[in-house]
Amino acid sequence: MANRNIVITAIDRLRLANMIQAFHAAALERREYLDALEAELGRARVVEPTEMPADVITMNSTVRLRDLDADQIETYTLVYPDFAEMSEHCISILDPLGTAIIGYRIGDVIQWQAPDGPKRLKVEEMSFQPERAGRYDL
Repeated sequence: MANRNIVITAIDRLRLANMIQAFHAAALERREYLDALEAELGRARVVEPTEMPADVITMNSTVRLRDLDADQIETYTLVYPDFAEMSEHCISILDPLGTAIIGYRIGDVIQWQAPDGPKRLKVEEMSFQPERAGRYDL
């Protein structure tokens, strides 16, 4: 993942910080992913949910990503770990891809280190963002 500044809602920041704290105590095998997410949050600009730009990937957003190297398109919903289900294209924030996409905007190209090598993904569309829909309870 490239160093970048992301925008995150105050609600997501609090929920993710609490999740990281809980997982740190119990999940040594996930430590690398927790540390990566914690680093992303440390660089984040925190805004109120009502001030979140409509084109930023937030928790529970559904986005269409194009793999620029394989020219394949996938749609994912970024979720908390308890709701991750790859068969439903719900990807955990603790998955390397989940951590990589949070805070990116429509049109951005994401460069990240996948387990099978570097990847470049373009955010093509966001069909749902809770903040844009006025859903601050998600």
